[in-house]
Amino acid sequence: MRAIARFISGRGTAWVVLGLSVVAIGLLFALLPKGSSDSYPESGLPDSSEAAQVSALLEQFPSADSTAAILVYDRGGDALTDADKAAVTASAEALASDSIAPQAVVPQFSDDGTAALVAVPLDAAEVDDDVQAAAERIRTTAADGLPDGLTALLTGPLGFQADIGNAFAGADFRLLLVTVIVVAVLLIITYRSPVLWIVPLAVVGTADGLARIVVTSLAEPLGITVDASIAGILSVLVFGAGTNYALLLVARYREELTRVDDRHRAMLTAVTSAGPAIAASGGTVALSLLTLLFAQLAGNRALGVACAIGVAIAVLFALIVLPAALVVCGRGLFWPFIPRVQKDAGVGTEHKGVWMRLGRGVQRRPAVVAVVATLGIAALALGLNGGRVGLSQTDQLIGDPDSVVAQRIVDEAFGAGLTGQTVVLTPDAAVADATALADGVDGVVSVRAGESHDGLTRLDLTLDAEPQSDEAFTLIQTLRTDYASSPAPLDQTLVGGNDATALDENTAAAADQALIIPLILAIVFLILALLLRSLVAPVLLIASVLATFFASLGASNLIFQNLMGFPAFDANVVLFAFLFLVALGVDYNIFLTTRAREETVAHGTREGMVRALSSTGGVITSAGILLAAVFAVLGVLPVVALTQIGVIVCIGVLLDTLVVRTVLVPSLVFLTGDAFWWPSHPARRGSQARGNKLEA
Repeated sequence: MRAIARFISGRGTAWVVLGLSVVAIGLLFALLPKGSSDSYPESGLPDSSEAAQVSALLEQFPSADSTAAILVYDRGGDALTDADKAAVTASAEALASDSIAPQAVVPQFSDDGTAALVAVPLDAAEVDDDVQAAAERIRTTAADGLPDGLTALLTGPLGFQADIGNAFAGADFRLLLVTVIVVAVLLIITYRSPVLWIVPLAVVGTADGLARIVVTSLAEPLGITVDASIAGILSVLVFGAGTNYALLLVARYREELTRVDDRHRAMLTAVTSAGPAIAASGGTVALSLLTLLFAQLAGNRALGVACAIGVAIAVLFALIVLPAALVVCGRGLFWPFIPRVQKDAGVGTEHKGVWMRLGRGVQRRPAVVAVVATLGIAALALGLNGGRVGLSQTDQLIGDPDSVVAQRIVDEAFGAGLTGQTVVLTPDAAVADATALADGVDGVVSVRAGESHDGLTRLDLTLDAEPQSDEAFTLIQTLRTDYASSPAPLDQTLVGGNDATALDENTAAAADQALIIPLILAIVFLILALLLRSLVAPVLLIASVLATFFASLGASNLIFQNLMGFPAFDANVVLFAFLFLVALGVDYNIFLTTRAREETVAHGTREGMVRALSSTGGVITSAGILLAAVFAVLGVLPVVALTQIGVIVCIGVLLDTLVVRTVLVPSLVFLTGDAFWWPSHPARRGSQARGNKLEA
């Protein structure tokens, strides 16, 4: 690696590297096909899922090309007047002109007289071509001519799809803008320079732009779908990880500039010293992300591929483009605090006092510090008591979009499951038995026989449960169990629809979590063991990160339930939070312990840790705060799952940066001593080397 670093940081070759990088990046931007991200996330269920089987079979039915818009009319809970009812009837007649089944577009009034409902069958192909335009057309038609105070709200499949699309509308620009502002402000504060921040921000921003193009251009060949949520997480991850790597490199470069006059030599030392830690950190994140290739849900696989590519690009930019750009710009880039050579320059010159004192304090009472830190983390983890996983359909968006408000009105005025879609496919010979069985299940309100195709008949069920709620899932499971335990041919009956799809997604997410989490832990352990040449250190570091993960979940659960009103975690949030927290949390431990091992050779294990904490404390703390702030940016989107990921990772990174890496890991090193590096003995080798030098 030293030869490559010498070429990147060389007096003339740095210009060559920078020039070639600009040309290569420009060509990639110009020549790669410009793909696009879908705004609406797909379920991506495996073919073995019963809901997926029903969806595939329904595509062969005559009504496969239809969807529905459901309009809900109400007056804020007050009873509808005669004029209101006449207006609703006229509105239904107007909506019928846009329907593929005009005769089916008739108003249905609630028993309490407070609401009306109109279902409008639509051509699915036309809707899919432009969901927002279709939704706007229906909303405009429904609202035309209504009396003052009477509102028409769109819900059902079209309504929820349109509102989810609106939630992601402009997501790329909003996320990018807020992320850039957050990163710029924090870099200015960190570097205390009106100039220096521009270079790392420009490099990381270019890496993000290139990552987006590479991912979208590879999406089709790789068979993945990149939706707006994946694109948003990709940007946040590239900016967060890329800026972290930039902070580490710049800090080491600045440190070396206080030791030597030649900035090229200083950059050579910085790249060779920080480069392995950056590469190992990026490799840990990328390999952890690639474990998602084993996931059942296609969306998880797509996220893994996309973000792994993004992290790899961020690492390349941090180790190639950024060093060349910094060394070309010279020392003046650090103005007004330009680093000068100091005769007594030691490690951690900028933050040496604060972090050295902290290290000494932990060294004096490592057992007390370890116990207090552990108890504090455990106390936060207790917040998981009462935590639930799985959100209903109306809980998945923040705020009150039309589809959510309308669904609540339907739940109160008509019954919770009226707009839910539960579809049963049964053999033609078993229609009567399938209908009777469903009618006998407590919670099934009605069963309607529909069309038949290729020996199967469709039954549409209405459940007395809120869509995608625990009650709805229990009814789906009961139906499936009862049908599967029935005699032939009734046992061939399949249960699908929206609630069944959500249930199967939750089941697949749980299976992915059970498989992926052990794989991530194995990868992290292997990388740490190879990097640190130790078997004890990886165990302690992984244990500390796991403790951080559970503490952040507990703290987040308290915030979600008591402050933000989220009743549960989204099904995929736990896995994604674990992935980002463990992979990124280990980053800081890698930065700290690799430096500690380097210092151990010269000063011994305990003194080496104090010096490592002294030299890396400031930059790692800055990096952690910046990464936490960047992930918090996900909260600008009105999607509960992304907000939850942002909050959990933000809390976890701050805990890891300010508590685990700052006091807990050092205290564990002080307690274990040289055994921390077992079976290697860097302190012994350093002592032997110093002895040989003295003898010589």
